[in-house]
Amino acid sequence: MQRPGVGCWLLILLLPVFAGCAAIPDAARSLPDEGIVLELVETPFFPQERFQCGPAALTTALVASHANISLDEIERKVYIPGREGSLQFEMLAATRTSDRMPYVLDRSLAAIAAELNAGRPVIVLQNLGVSWIPRWHYAVVVGIDSNLDHVVLRSGTDSRRVTPIDLFLRTWARSDFWAMIVLRPGEMPALVDRDRYLDAAVGLEQAGMIDNAASAWQAALKVWPDHPTALFGLGNAHLVLKDYLAAEAAFLELLAVRPGFAAAHNNLAIALARQGRYAEALKQINQGLEQANDPLIVDELVDTREMIEIERRNVKSGRRLESSIS
Repeated sequence: MQRPGVGCWLLILLLPVFAGCAAIPDAARSLPDEGIVLELVETPFFPQERFQCGPAALTTALVASHANISLDEIERKVYIPGREGSLQFEMLAATRTSDRMPYVLDRSLAAIAAELNAGRPVIVLQNLGVSWIPRWHYAVVVGIDSNLDHVVLRSGTDSRRVTPIDLFLRTWARSDFWAMIVLRPGEMPALVDRDRYLDAAVGLEQAGMIDNAASAWQAALKVWPDHPTALFGLGNAHLVLKDYLAAEAAFLELLAVRPGFAAAHNNLAIALARQGRYAEALKQINQGLEQANDPLIVDELVDTREMIEIERRNVKSGRRLESSIS
């Protein structure tokens, strides 16, 4: 238990502070069914030391997803000594580098219940203080009992903190109902928002977690077949992983869905050139140039064409030049 006035103080990134008596929207409060009784009793517990609720909460969710990680490792990734806390940005980034994909949930108790029903604990951000003296705190929701009107949290030094739903909602509302889960590669949230999931996959790609990004793009295409963003992302992931046939297939499928997508022509040309199919690659560049209306893409296509032509001339000597991926 923290001393009064100390707590787990956190630096909050772009979050409004709400008054303690603010009304809770019905959408946040409602549950899909009456009589929900869920508790993930096997969820691990990492007692929080002073100011370390972020690392403890994230380690709880990661270990529950069978990630091979320790509290000390996560603390080094997310804890900011000068701030005595953890930003949401660090929580998301540390999840990616722990071989998992972070996903920010819909702002509702129903979204939490759906994840618990899928066997995933949910990290939430609360303000346990008041609006003018906030005490920001990460906890992990492991249970909901709508009959008894409470949620169950791994929180602070309490392995099973039972909190009335109304009180939980008030403290959670002050973070604009911020909540996240950790997904294994290729997993889907129980209640998925397409754009938010695709953004999460892009985050993996930008973090250099290319294998996991490829798994996320493949999972997305099972739910949203032929989606251009997912096909483009999958093709790029295969390029980075040097699976050029798979990259070719993804870009061809994308161009069937989005004819004239100049960036796809550019990256398909790279995949073909990497297979030594230079004439086909240059044909794709020319098609892209016919369709491109963005000067940056035009410059990219011209640069790729030059690199392919140089590579074709020099391939007999065993030298290759790396082309950029749009």
